Formats: sequence, structure tokens, C-alpha cells
Amino acid sequence: MARVVAVSNRVADPRKAAAGGLAVALGETLNATGGLWMGWSGKIVEGAEGGRPGEGELKVQQAGNVTLATLDLSREDHDTYYLGYSNRVLWPVFHYRLDLADFNTAYLAGYRRVNQLFARQLLPLLKPDDLVWVHDYHLIPLAAELRALGSMHRIGFFLHIPLPPPLILAALPGHEWLIRALFAYDVVGFQSEADASHFSRYVQSEANAEVVGPDLYRAFGRTVLAKAFPIGIDVDEFAALTHGKEARQTYETMREQYSKRQLLVGIDRLDYSKGLPHRIRAFQELLASYPESRRSATLIQIASPTREDVDAYMDIRRELEHLCGQINGDYGELDWMPVRYIHRTLARKRLPGLCRAARVALVTPLRDGMNLVAKEYIAAQDPGDPGVLVLSRFAGAAEQLREALLVNPYDVQGTARAIHQALNMPLEERQARHQALLHRIRTHDVHWWRRSFLEALEHVDAAARQRAA
Repeated sequence: MARVVAVSNRVADPRKAAAGGLAVALGETLNATGGLWMGWSGKIVEGAEGGRPGEGELKVQQAGNVTLATLDLSREDHDTYYLGYSNRVLWPVFHYRLDLADFNTAYLAGYRRVNQLFARQLLPLLKPDDLVWVHDYHLIPLAAELRALGSMHRIGFFLHIPLPPPLILAALPGHEWLIRALFAYDVVGFQSEADASHFSRYVQSEANAEVVGPDLYRAFGRTVLAKAFPIGIDVDEFAALTHGKEARQTYETMREQYSKRQLLVGIDRLDYSKGLPHRIRAFQELLASYPESRRSATLIQIASPTREDVDAYMDIRRELEHLCGQINGDYGELDWMPVRYIHRTLARKRLPGLCRAARVALVTPLRDGMNLVAKEYIAAQDPGDPGVLVLSRFAGAAEQLREALLVNPYDVQGTARAIHQALNMPLEERQARHQALLHRIRTHDVHWWRRSFLEALEHVDAAARQRAA
């Protein structure tokens, strides 16, 4: 196999224990092919003149067989490319939240500037037969910038977040330019069939794209293979963590402290796309409508800090803390608090123990590309006495995990009914659902995802890659 070059906003050392994500997904292939991984260093430096954008310094180091290449960003580039266009424009729009988008024209200029910087610094590091795999919304135009510099490499792109329907996407200023940039890739991957369908409808209606084969679209003088490659987890790795020391300690502590309770768990980043206030209101409705759940059901909600310098995240934190306090005040007893809210990141080695101890997992985002917590919860369960997954139909995982209890997170009463059903589900039904779910996440695990995408990229029709004369 050719050398794999991964490009993402941030990089991770594949030799170190990773908190899931790309390091787990890419580590094996990068090590096997002597790969290169490029991204932002995480450091912000002042520009050459008064903090204005300057050319980032490229730092290259070895991590075993993997070469890590990182770039520093100036303050202005970070604020416009990362905080600005990536997280104040693309993130809310792609999660269907036009009301939260800030269409500041300076953001787009910074986004294009940083992608041009990445392209200039990456191209000299590439070998002629490299497979370049670009990840996520921060770097959508990177292939177009590489092509402008003369790159003829096979370049693939994977969008880890959802792609919205055409009408929502069309509300994005410059949406034509953004989608045109995707045609500079050879393969474009999405998390779900719904996302792939949104792309298909958009490019045919807005870009007059021609369908030239299964999942093949031609427009702007380029042909792109665009389809769903749903990401998975390393099931065996996560299951093994379940039996590790830290996970066992967490499991035993939870079972001891909540021996008289039915434990529910939510594990999320503190993000408005995760539907946390809706989830807490559904739990409140459970307590109100099903009195037998009082003094019995306890929800542990972990909401890890994220992007706390963006106003929308401060707002969601205040709302969530108010709701948790209200429920505990209205329903709590001296020996029972309905909600245990934790605004910290849980150590990855302890996560499987908490999942295994929970009778129910609430994975109820308003919109999510995939949501791997749902799959991790399944992997952590005891097959003989498994818990129940309550899953939003608006998570990408819902397409695969049909044996979960699927809910509409906007329907508070309906979600409360599903939680009640989960808490009272007979053992035989829990076992049957879990067996089917475990089979699905094993069949389409992270190794399947990586192989499927890279095989598509490696074997992409060479003729289809040529620009029109």
C-alpha cells in the first residue's frame, strides 16, 4: 500500500494512549506505511508585524514510524480560521443551527488563508504516490489549494460532522465555493446515508452535477466518488479497557454507591448540538410522570468542557446547571440526588466502567455526525446482563443501531416514555437487542471504516481524476 498522509486540524502521537478518534483510527495504517500526519500544533504565536497573520513555522518530528508535521498559527489566523469560520459558521450551519451562525466576512478570509498555508507547507513533504486523507470541516478547501499548486495526488476527504440538507446549506454565504472545493477531491466520505443523500441532492440541483456511476458525480471538470463510510470504534480495544484496573474500580464503586438505584449515564462534550437541556427535561418528565422512578433512577451527566470562549457554549452551560439544580431541588432527598452533573472530562480508562455500571445510556443529540459514545456503551456491556441504549434518531449512529430505543430528543414526553421503557425492559429483550447491536458495531468497526475508505481512494479510477481539457 502507498504511504498514507493524514491531514487534520490537530494531530496526536499514535504511540500514546488516545482518547479515541483519529489516533485510534489512523495509528495502525500510519505506522504500517511510515505515514505522515500534519495539522495545527495547538500553539498560537504573534505574527511578524503586530500580531497580524504570519507564515506559520513548520515543525517535523518522528513518532516511531510516523512523521508528525505541525504548524503554529498566528492569533488572527486562529481567531478567524478556527474560532471564526470553522466553529462560528460551519459548525452551527452543518448542525442545522443557522440562528447561531456568525457570518463575519473576515472569518472566511482567515479560513482560506490557513488552508492555503497548510497546502504550501504540505506539498514539499509529499511523495508522488502518496495517498492524502484530509479530515473534517476545518480543511474542506485543502485539496483545491493543493491542486492550485500542481498536486496530482489521490486526495480523499472525510466529513466527521453532518452535512445539512440543500436548503440549509444554501443559506451559507459562499456555499457554492465550498461545495466546488469538494470536487477537488477524488473521494469524499460522509458519516451516514442521509448526509450522502444531502450531497447528492445539492450538487445536482445547485451545481448541475451529472451522475456518471454509482456514487460518482461530475461537475466543474472533475469527477468525485461521494458516499457514506460510517466510522466505528475498535470494539476489542474498548472491551479490553472494560477489564482494566481503572475501569473495574469505577464499575465497582458505581455498583456499591448506587446499589439501590437504577443508574443512567450521559457522556458528552458540552455542546449545543448534544441536546443536553432537552435530555435533562426528559429526565425531569420521567420523575414527574412515573413516580416509581423517584428515589430509584439517578442520572450521571458528564459534560466535558469545550470551546468555552464561544458565547453559545457559556449559554448552554448556564442553562444546564440551572436545570440540574432545579431538578435536584424539586425532587432530591437527603440520601438521593436525581442528577449528578460533572463538568469535567472523564479519564478514558474509567469510561468503560461507568458505561458497564449504567442500566441505561442516554445518547440524545439534536444532530450528530455519528456519536461514538453510543457504540462504546454497547461494547462495554456485560452480554449476560446488558444495559439499554436510548439513542436520538438524529445521530448518525441511528442508521446502524436500529435495535436501540430511537427517540426524537425534541419530544420530551416521548423521550421520557422511552427511558421508562428502558429501565423496565425484561432481561431477554435486553440481551437480544444487545447481541444484534454488538454484531453491527463489530461488522462495521473502525478498521472496516479505514480499510473501506483507503481502498476506495487507492483504487479510484485514474481517468476520472483527470481535469477536463
